[in-house]
Amino acid sequence: MKIKNGRYWLAVGAWLFLAASSHAAIMYKVTVDTSSVSGTTGYLDFQFNPNNPTSQAAVASITGFTGGTLGAVVPPLDPNITGTLPALMTMNNSAPLVEAYQAFTYGPSFSFFVALSGPAIDTPNGTATAGTTFGLGLYDSSSVAILTSNFNGFAFQAQINLLGNPARVTPTAFPNGANPTVVTFAEVPEPGAMGLAGLGLAALFLVKRRLT
Repeated sequence: MKIKNGRYWLAVGAWLFLAASSHAAIMYKVTVDTSSVSGTTGYLDFQFNPNNPTSQAAVASITGFTGGTLGAVVPPLDPNITGTLPALMTMNNSAPLVEAYQAFTYGPSFSFFVALSGPAIDTPNGTATAGTTFGLGLYDSSSVAILTSNFNGFAFQAQINLLGNPARVTPTAFPNGANPTVVTFAEVPEPGAMGLAGLGLAALFLVKRRLT
């Protein structure tokens, strides 16, 4: 028995697969070893800043936050940020400084996923004179940087489309002299893209079977 409208469903399956491949977010799992400051109260600083007005639009979505004890976001609340941790927090780079300064009690470690998406990821224009930087900063209760040697307290950065770079994202972990592996990160498949690609492949496989 042949499936009806086989060409239509072949096209749909191919579109789903290509859409997942060409418009997927770039996601990292970031893990921070905070065992040396476990029990310390302080702050986590999440920033997502365009480096000048030519930076392309982009979004950072933080999910799956685990470890430590989260407090409230310190006012003023940023209108370019929606949602709260540990669920989903979304940051839009439509202002010069986009920041969530989050009260936090450190445990042995914490981790989260950050997905980077938008035109700066999908269609980097190659003409921007600056990109956008996602940054994670670590501070104590006096807002003094801890654990890493970066001058502004950042433990992890991901630079998007820096200087129009077609490589799209450059991630960096900032070490501590005594413990150079405070932060580890790895690029992981974005779940939504995996599902979309899987659906497209399943549609192509089904149509192929029914057409033969």
